[in-house]
Amino acid sequence: MREYRQFYINGEWVDPVKPNSFDVINPATEEVCAHISLGSEEDVNRAVAAAKAAFATFSRTSVKERIELLESCAAVYQKYYNDIADAIREEMGAPKELAAGAQAYCGLGHLQEAAKILKTFKFEEDMGPHRVFKEPIGVCGLITPWNWPVNQISCKVAPALAVGCTMVLKPSEVAPLSGYLFAKVMHEAGVPAGVFNLVNGDGPVVGTALSKHPDVDMMSFTGSTRAGSLVAQNAAPTVKRVTQELGGKSPNIVLDDADLEAAVTRGVMHMYQNTGQSCNAPSRMLVPRAKLAQAEAIAAKVTESVVVGDPTVDGTTMGPVVSEVQFNKIQGLIEKGIAEGAKVVTGGPGRPEGISKGYFIRPTVFSQANNEMTIAREEIFGPVLTMIPYDTEEEAIQLANDTPYGLAGYVQSENIEHARSVASKIRAGNVAINGAGAGFDVPFGGFKQSGNGREWGAHGFTDFLEIKAVQGFSE
Repeated sequence: MREYRQFYINGEWVDPVKPNSFDVINPATEEVCAHISLGSEEDVNRAVAAAKAAFATFSRTSVKERIELLESCAAVYQKYYNDIADAIREEMGAPKELAAGAQAYCGLGHLQEAAKILKTFKFEEDMGPHRVFKEPIGVCGLITPWNWPVNQISCKVAPALAVGCTMVLKPSEVAPLSGYLFAKVMHEAGVPAGVFNLVNGDGPVVGTALSKHPDVDMMSFTGSTRAGSLVAQNAAPTVKRVTQELGGKSPNIVLDDADLEAAVTRGVMHMYQNTGQSCNAPSRMLVPRAKLAQAEAIAAKVTESVVVGDPTVDGTTMGPVVSEVQFNKIQGLIEKGIAEGAKVVTGGPGRPEGISKGYFIRPTVFSQANNEMTIAREEIFGPVLTMIPYDTEEEAIQLANDTPYGLAGYVQSENIEHARSVASKIRAGNVAINGAGAGFDVPFGGFKQSGNGREWGAHGFTDFLEIKAVQGFSE
């Protein structure tokens, strides 16, 4: 049993102002695996005060000092790598290979990438006799989700450290264990006191206190569109910057000239990665109507190859969803899809055969759906794929963009010029052609209700910077 009841404030592990114990549930077993404390407004005030005091000196550190600090963070992270992977497996049920090979790896990747970028990043630019400076924005409130816990922490913390900001992190209380270990990494790596602070808690209390705090200069939020809207509303009276990476209902257009077997296989397997709990999951597969039956057969075959079960066992490829709340929500949406007339190709309600405990979902493929159905409009955040037929390419593009979201899009075609043309018409922040993956240097973020701002790589530095123009600098 993990006992992670303290917060990390001003370079020390401290008790909460008011004891408020919270059980962390292992979703594969439905048993308590850890205890944390939920913070209060007083805890947030202490952490923000520490971050504000530290900003006066940390914001003036040299680029060289911050490169060395990020490299130290990456080195210590590698020491904790396996512990972090185990924590992710425990807190959210990620299978061993996913937890170590993708989830924990992302945390390291962002630290290393930030250090690399910082070596050539330009903080000053001359414009004739004037000079433009890029300066750290100040104290940053960071609110991160449970689905890619350490990835989302690292892609905010790394650029904030790189440019000289200080911060208060509130990780998800549902999956807080890897965040706690990340704080230990920061401490052992020598991050100065007050620069990085961690306060556990829920959104209504700690999240609201951070968002409203007059000494917080910027809020970086990743989570649902509903919660992101509340963060922005809470931040508005103090006119702080708010960046958001929110929900998605991403289209995957299988064009008529695609390799159907390869395209559908890629799309289905991507949908099931992380048990469908990714904001950029390709959850709407748009298929030429004449090829729908063939695509259904391929999707069913691929789904049958998925091994759902104990995430600690070698060979398991899909674990549970993160919580009972998510389990019940997804079950309700599967039932809704059936009630609204979508065809169940494979899967359906209930747990997979042979599993009676844990928040496991049957990987499910719906077909013969339309874009007005609930399963085509709402973000399910589980291993549920909706296949929608189209008759013309123009209709496919229209369906792809007929969503309040715009985080990601996917295009499948054997003709790269054709794929590029269609990709240019999708209103989304990231579009992948034929399953291409992104590196840590590629910006990530969305259009419309999927958010604003960008994370990852050099573009991820931008949201943590203010622009100062000094006229007559060289006169």
